[in-house]
Amino acid sequence: MLPAKKGRPTRSRAEAEAARKRPLVPEDRRAAAKAAREQARVQRDLEYEAMKTGDESRMPYRDRGRVRRYIRDYVDSRYNIGEYFLFIALGFLVLTLFTQLLPAQVVIVGLVAMYLTVILAIADGFLLWRRLKKQLIERFGDDAVMQRGLAMYAVMRAFQIRKARLPKPMIKHGEPPRL
Repeated sequence: MLPAKKGRPTRSRAEAEAARKRPLVPEDRRAAAKAAREQARVQRDLEYEAMKTGDESRMPYRDRGRVRRYIRDYVDSRYNIGEYFLFIALGFLVLTLFTQLLPAQVVIVGLVAMYLTVILAIADGFLLWRRLKKQLIERFGDDAVMQRGLAMYAVMRAFQIRKARLPKPMIKHGEPPRL
């Protein structure tokens, strides 16, 4: 049995192109801009929800992939000096407000402690990346480390307060990273 015909001739290429043709500038630019903003907002909301739930398929491209997931889990599994740095720096800031009232020795000790904290946080970030780099090469091969921005991704995550991190931490301190 032969299939039924469609009842009309096939469109020519010129007709098909004319049907797809749209103006370069929309008729109502304000409405088009409003629709574009709304679409961008919906996309941001989807990405934000995905970062809260861990749905990698809807996360921003920056956070997708098994290598980035491993980096997030590795950073989230360890205690980082950087995640406490903001609180420590705030304490030193409050201390500097009272420098006129405190003895000079206390102020000097506080200043040295602040610089020491900064140095320790930077050293912790450096050591984090060295250890993480070895783990990435071991688990994913040399190509995994060739991606741009992985070191900054790991170190910046280590400096964020744990509760404020996005994507949300999916593992607890001390748990091994997921593969």
